[in-house]
Amino acid sequence: MLTTTTHSIEGKENSDYKGIVHGEAILGANVFKDLFAGIRDIVGGRSGAYEDELKKARQIALHEMTEEATRFGANAVIGIDIDYETVGSNGSMLMVTATGTAVSYR
Repeated sequence: MLTTTTHSIEGKENSDYKGIVHGEAILGANVFKDLFAGIRDIVGGRSGAYEDELKKARQIALHEMTEEATRFGANAVIGIDIDYETVGSNGSMLMVTATGTAVSYR
C-alpha cells in the first residue's frame, strides 16, 4: 500500500476516492519510564523510552489506517496527517492518531 502526506502520487492517475480512513493508538506511560525521563530532564539528554513508545504508537496508528483503507478496496492513502495528544488523568496516556484519504490508483 502506498502512503504519503502529499495529496497525490506523482506519475499515478487517481481513479477513485474511497473515503477518509483513520487509526488510533493509546498507550499508557510506565512509572519507571516516567522516573527516568524526569531524571533525564534534570541532567539533559533524550528519553529513549518515550521515543520508543512514540514510535510504537505511530506504527500502530498507521497500520490501523492502512488496514481500513484495504477494507475500502484502496491501494493508497494520501494526505496523511499524524497527531499526538496526551489524555487521561494528569496526561498519563499518549494518543496518536493517523488520518488520510483512501484512494485507488492505476
